[in-house]
Amino acid sequence: MDKAPTTLIIACGALAREILAVIEQAGWTNLSITCLPAIWHNRPERIPEGVRQKIRENRDRYDRLLVLYGDCGSGGELDRVLAEEGGVERIAGPHCYDFYAGPANFAAMHEAELGTFYLTDYLVRQFDKLIIEGLGIDRHPELRDAYFGNYKKLIYLAQIDDPLLDAKAEKAAARLGLAYERRFTGYGDLKTFLDGWQATPAGAAAPVAPVAGAPAKSH
Repeated sequence: MDKAPTTLIIACGALAREILAVIEQAGWTNLSITCLPAIWHNRPERIPEGVRQKIRENRDRYDRLLVLYGDCGSGGELDRVLAEEGGVERIAGPHCYDFYAGPANFAAMHEAELGTFYLTDYLVRQFDKLIIEGLGIDRHPELRDAYFGNYKKLIYLAQIDDPLLDAKAEKAAARLGLAYERRFTGYGDLKTFLDGWQATPAGAAAPVAPVAGAPAKSH
């Protein structure tokens, strides 16, 4: 049996726990991961060049490099960098909500209620730091309505079943004054993307992009 190609995943720090969980569950030993700071979502202009640096630092050390980032507000700059560097594929989609829920599922949710704020497991865990403190709502409570006054609902896209995270997400919705809904997505196309590449020999063409999965389960 051919040895699996050594693969480096260049990822957003907000996905690190989930990627490691997928790798551990599958028992893969040929995948490594390096992450850029999750807080860069507040400065998306940093992401493309940060990814470029990781590519150049590691290209000669691995058989294959993959990128687990959506466009993430880079305005197409991340894809431009990947085209310039060549030979590095990224997961399809504009952001992690899309590839957790699946493109068709996320589009349907977004169309059903445009005024929706989304959380993932990572964002639930970091809600106070990134949202309440990061936006200054802890110091200036009036900013809550300035930021979220046009939102109506918070949807928690859950990667794992954890009652503590569920309770924290529901509390977050109440703190923002939003209706609450939970949808279980699992690891979605993140897992499908890695599965596809694990089944693809080194040097082979990219696997066919996955079709959006079954609708995310509402809880």
